Amino acid sequence: MTYSQTLDWMFAQLPIYQNKGKSAFNGKLDNIKLFSKALGSPEQQFKSIHVAGTNGKGSSSHMLASILQEAGYKVGLYTSPHLKDFRERIRINGSKIPENAVISFVKDNMSFFKDHKLSFFEMTVAMAFKYFANEEVDIAIIEVGLGGRLDSTNIITPEISLITNIGLDHTDLLGDTLEKIAAEKAGIIKEGVSVVVSEYQTDTAPIFNTMAALKNAPIIFADSISVKTYKTSLLGNYQQKNIKGVVAVLQQLKEFVINDKAIEKGLLRVVENTGLMGRWQQLQDQPKVICDTAHNKEGLSLTIEQLNQQTYKSLFIVLGVVKDKNLDAILPLFPKNAKYFFCCPKIERGLNAAELKAKASSFLLQGDAYSSVKEALKKAKSLAKKEDLIYVGGSTFVVAEIV
Repeated sequence: MTYSQTLDWMFAQLPIYQNKGKSAFNGKLDNIKLFSKALGSPEQQFKSIHVAGTNGKGSSSHMLASILQEAGYKVGLYTSPHLKDFRERIRINGSKIPENAVISFVKDNMSFFKDHKLSFFEMTVAMAFKYFANEEVDIAIIEVGLGGRLDSTNIITPEISLITNIGLDHTDLLGDTLEKIAAEKAGIIKEGVSVVVSEYQTDTAPIFNTMAALKNAPIIFADSISVKTYKTSLLGNYQQKNIKGVVAVLQQLKEFVINDKAIEKGLLRVVENTGLMGRWQQLQDQPKVICDTAHNKEGLSLTIEQLNQQTYKSLFIVLGVVKDKNLDAILPLFPKNAKYFFCCPKIERGLNAAELKAKASSFLLQGDAYSSVKEALKKAKSLAKKEDLIYVGGSTFVVAEIV
């Protein structure tokens, strides 16, 4: 199979949470453990940092990778979902896994995939672990896909774990309270392995403290320690919370030499070093077009706070979401003084633009529905003057279509 045929097979044959939602969530680790054993337990052949959380885990993972690269290490980075190309999920020092490595991994293991009905996510995680082991990385940053306790990445024993901000997202799978979600995220805490929590939250801190005590794991709340203020190339004031967690992790990381210069340079070169996209990313100037992948209440609160600090004459918002989103929680966050361009991302889980428009109007958000994300953005650009601002967001999949 060619690269595109290989990807088509992966996406078509196997359940993928992005497209299917709850029905694709495989809540057991049996398959990934069995497959990993068949591959020679690659996850035991490199050091790692495990990153979980609702908001900030992607940015934090990329920051850690960038800093460790600047410190001179060969760094693997596993993240999800991808925006443009599947290979964004698996990188070493910013370079995506080669197409032929994806092709050969799927070809070599096809019979196992079919016999054991592995999920898309299980295959991808195993591919990353095998690639990092083969390439002999010094350390890999492994971002949890969904939850933590039952996530396919949770077969690693990392050097240290990081848990970022907790919010109400994927409540159909992880629980409908912050405490229940925190308990799932806390499932990455391992026996005797230190865990850093980026942000002290009253509802979730007791859960993390209890799990850490059960696992004899030292726990550090990053906002209780003094960290110098660093600048980062990632725009958005909210990144300061992520930086605190990242720096606390590096302070606890043994056997790695990371000086202050590596931290400074790494934080200023996140995009160049790791290829991160979609975090308060400016796509053009005059009119300014900003996109952001924030898609739940906590993430959007911070992004809209950032939006409110911008200077512009008129505000245009291109907005699309997925069906399982709690619109009653997120729509009240959006400014009423904007002109809206409602759209639907091109995935099975995308919410119909007309439905979104109808729901938004009950929160006094006015605008029109468009046939696609690109059509909505094109219309916004045609109406916006150079001193105006266009914001594109509501879903990772909306952003993926325009970056």
